[in-house]
Amino acid sequence: MPETDYRQFRLNRLNSPEFRHIKLLLFWPVFGVLFLVLERFSANVRYHPVHCALDDMIPFCEWFLLPYLFWFVYLVGSLVYTFFFDVPAFRRMMLFIIFTYTVTVIIYMVYPTCQNLRPPSFERDNLLTRIVSAFYHFDTNTNVCPSIHVIGSLASMFALWDTKRFSSTAMRALNLFTALMICISTVFMKQHSVIDVIAALPLCAAGFLLFFRPTAPRRRPSERINV
Repeated sequence: MPETDYRQFRLNRLNSPEFRHIKLLLFWPVFGVLFLVLERFSANVRYHPVHCALDDMIPFCEWFLLPYLFWFVYLVGSLVYTFFFDVPAFRRMMLFIIFTYTVTVIIYMVYPTCQNLRPPSFERDNLLTRIVSAFYHFDTNTNVCPSIHVIGSLASMFALWDTKRFSSTAMRALNLFTALMICISTVFMKQHSVIDVIAALPLCAAGFLLFFRPTAPRRRPSERINV
């Protein structure tokens, strides 16, 4: 598949097949505003705590801050790479995100959730725990089920699996490991309950079946993507 030549892009060409996928990026500011309203400007909301016995068995570990924060790099990196080098994979990733994130926001509106898992203090005082403490003050403990962190990491994994460059067994395994570490980090960081992680999985499975598995084109071995 030939690359999209963005040097030829003009606003009046947004409806052309070559550049139509750019409009999918409009979802992000819309989602950002909706999520901000839910997080910061929702008054008199009765939040339902999410908790299970397994949460109490999982200790807090500040080292999981690293894969937790890597989520931002992983998600943005996947979007940027597919946007420039594999437009069909970018389209499928964005449609997956639009579907799963929209359903998630609706769930947050209908059934607002929170978690009370964060430790009141840390056993160790180091750079990582100080960053976690600052992160706790910045990020609320509301709107947690299903986990957007889990959904975003699987969206990136599916999209990179769908590209030719990252479709080898080794690269698929690496992306699976990355996504798993991000998902696991959410519970060791006490940002999410195990229930939040599990609740995201059927939603991701539905998104995968809708936008990746049925529509993914079969690339012939002779097809190359110039990077």
